[in-house]
Amino acid sequence: MSVCPTCRGQLTWVQQYGRWYCYGCKRYLEAQPQSQPQPQAVQLPSADPIWFQNAYRIRKKVLTIWNKYWVEDQRGKMLGFSKQKMFRLKEDIRVYTDEKMQVELFKIKQQQILDIWGTFAVVDTRTNATLGFIRRKALASSFVRDEWEVYNAHNQLVGGIYEGTGRGLARKYLPGGSLIPEKMTFTLGNVHVANIDQKFKIIGDIWNLTCTNLPRDFDRRVLLGCMLLMGMIERQRK
Repeated sequence: MSVCPTCRGQLTWVQQYGRWYCYGCKRYLEAQPQSQPQPQAVQLPSADPIWFQNAYRIRKKVLTIWNKYWVEDQRGKMLGFSKQKMFRLKEDIRVYTDEKMQVELFKIKQQQILDIWGTFAVVDTRTNATLGFIRRKALASSFVRDEWEVYNAHNQLVGGIYEGTGRGLARKYLPGGSLIPEKMTFTLGNVHVANIDQKFKIIGDIWNLTCTNLPRDFDRRVLLGCMLLMGMIERQRK
């Protein structure tokens, strides 16, 4: 395993950029570290390859008492289904293979009851392995623009999801601003790697995730979990 010569943190070789990414410094290295083994192309983890694609869509069912969400690939094939549970002290969102909700794929669990910052773990159900953490920046999200921090499985900050300031202010304060679609960017190590775009709909919601430069070994369920939270939690506060 390669380590950063500055902070001794774990390094990952990102084939797309031809550079090392340090989870400790949270940045890409401009040159290959000395006395390190030659980099190898990233191999996909043992998780289902459907979670390492470059485009997804989350669709909310229209006119339903219970919030229901479908996770789909770019061709519209269903990859997962979730139904929000009401009246819970802590959010515990489960994603299943289909509407029968018999086979669970992954879950998004709030870490503490009185957690105003909204820290959530994204967990693979089959292995019970934590894929990463997402944390809502409450003050900015409430008054300026939506912001989320993204942490790796070791609870190290690696990136963030941000709404443009102008759009965020317009959506929060202009008359009818809630109808303005959300557009957010995901940065990893200060590099723009993915987009989250909401389609305009008066009733119901659709979010598209486009992974433009996201490393192949980054499990997309971390971002999909954040998108589900945007739909289930953020929209209730607006």
